[in-house]
Amino acid sequence: MASSINLAYPGPWRAIVVGGGHAGCEAALCLARGGVEVLLLTQNVDRIGWMSCNPSIGGVGKSHLVAEVDALGGEMAANADRAGVQYKWLNESRGAAVQALRVQCDKLAYATAMRQVLETTPGLHIKQGNAAQLWLDNGQLRGVIAEPGIAFAAEAVVLTAGTFLGGVLHTGLRQQAGGRAGDAPSLGLGDQLRALGVATLRHKTGTCPRVDLRSVDWDKLAPDLGVQPPPPMSRRSKRVALPQMACHMAYTNAKTHELIRQGLDRSPLFTGVIAGTGPRYCPSIEDKVVRFAHHERHYLFLEREGWQTGEVYVSGLSTSLPADVQIQVVRSIEGMERAEIVRFGYAVEYDAIDARQLGHDLGLPALPGLYLAGQVNGTSGYEEAAAQGLVAGLAALRRLRGEAPVTFARGQSYIGVMVDDLITQGAAEPYRMFTSRAEHRLELRCSNADQRLTPLGRELGLVGDAQWQTFQERQSQFARARRVLHETIVRPTPENLAHIATWDAGGLGTPSTLAQLLCRPPANWTALNPWLPQDLQDHAVDADAQAELTTEVRYAGYIERERSRQARSERHEYLKIPHELDYTAVGGLSAECLQKLQQVRPATLGQAARIPGMTPAAVQALAFALRTRRGLPKLP
Repeated sequence: MASSINLAYPGPWRAIVVGGGHAGCEAALCLARGGVEVLLLTQNVDRIGWMSCNPSIGGVGKSHLVAEVDALGGEMAANADRAGVQYKWLNESRGAAVQALRVQCDKLAYATAMRQVLETTPGLHIKQGNAAQLWLDNGQLRGVIAEPGIAFAAEAVVLTAGTFLGGVLHTGLRQQAGGRAGDAPSLGLGDQLRALGVATLRHKTGTCPRVDLRSVDWDKLAPDLGVQPPPPMSRRSKRVALPQMACHMAYTNAKTHELIRQGLDRSPLFTGVIAGTGPRYCPSIEDKVVRFAHHERHYLFLEREGWQTGEVYVSGLSTSLPADVQIQVVRSIEGMERAEIVRFGYAVEYDAIDARQLGHDLGLPALPGLYLAGQVNGTSGYEEAAAQGLVAGLAALRRLRGEAPVTFARGQSYIGVMVDDLITQGAAEPYRMFTSRAEHRLELRCSNADQRLTPLGRELGLVGDAQWQTFQERQSQFARARRVLHETIVRPTPENLAHIATWDAGGLGTPSTLAQLLCRPPANWTALNPWLPQDLQDHAVDADAQAELTTEVRYAGYIERERSRQARSERHEYLKIPHELDYTAVGGLSAECLQKLQQVRPATLGQAARIPGMTPAAVQALAFALRTRRGLPKLP
């Protein structure tokens, strides 16, 4: 490979991040903020932080990842607040563990703001170039070779190739090479990884048509104004930067579905042209109509892509149908009878690596110094990508500092859940985060991500002084509020009974703490004002802090039971397995379980138990062998 080098470009950097998408941005910022000079090498600097699909950040499960990235000093949430044009709470009627914030963004503002952050971060260098291959010397990673033969040297590389590895775009039966519309694919990297023995998968995703704002009859569509006033997504944001806008709801109908069915003979999904596996939980409109034929209609949301453009994103109408069919389908929808499509929807098929080959640091053990993050690992979504970018960037940072890698545990964060899922189970289809994937979701709330992770972020050098000071002030207020809630006793005096009767006819039978009163559903923070010191009354404590403190009190019993259950399971969860363990020396393993263990090489017994197909008997046999060391090499 050295023969393909025309120009050696050493530079001041020690790490290279390939790709300027959401994973690449977080990885590069993590390295630079950690004190390491880093080069962000991207195919097109104008596409840094680009929202190729839906112009939004967050959602159920996804917002949890964003909150954790924010708590660790990452940028996605803060950047969403610079570009957010509609904020919406999801699952408000359900428990606090599954409530989430979704932010519709001005996509141009989001990309511009993210690029500005990167360009003003000390130690972060940006260059435009198409990474053709990894630079290897006698099997050792030396850096990256970009077209046409420019070699960038580095000690660590974070590969965030998105949908670009072997990318092919599909609109009807027409195919075009590309990682997304208007951008070329990356062909050399995927072939090189396979030549190195890295197993790859073929995945598929897609996007919807965009229509001209002026061609929509908005009076026929129901508006959704979002939350007023909009609550910032990041703990570091003081306010939301942009004016807010409405999105509008529309519906498919019987005519829409018939037009789609008539076009299936030219659909790449239904004619076998696309071999890649698509996302189960974000199917194309063709999939919806075929798989859910009993549904008379499907929801669509028309979301403006920003104040600076007249394009409207038709969320829910992802498709790879031919252009002529897309026009008919769009115009069959009420309110869009005259709609003009600015950009047609398409599917993109691409290579993803089998993430079971990676470690908890998202590094490839077969090639030390190489880390992978984002859709290249088989995930879908900006949020999943950003979280992986932070993990991979942190891993590269720790390696360059000569420090031990950091593992995020499943009981500690959704980041830990996602990484463990990927490296244990792989992603036969594009992986999407859901709250149901976390065993300990009662404790893994968006609202307490800072309490769980900001001290770790500070310890790792990722959380700056301003964020740390804000966190400490908030924690000081929380500590004082907890003491007051649990130590202040309300007695059934006439004055107290009269106040309680204004919000709870049940009255007060025995002396109770404020925490006990707050557990009674009619109560809220305002109801406690007569017994709270002035600095903790509802006008002095922000609504977000009130909600979190109330949740802590009301969830306390459930969380205590959850922690007891978690403590019991951790005996197995963290029992380490030597990487070089000879599984054939473990008695009681079936041939199938033996094969799976040899393929995944789990780091702990808990990870082994989550491998699909592992039986309880096999887990018990492995646990017995690890504890007795029978026939096994001595553990370190």
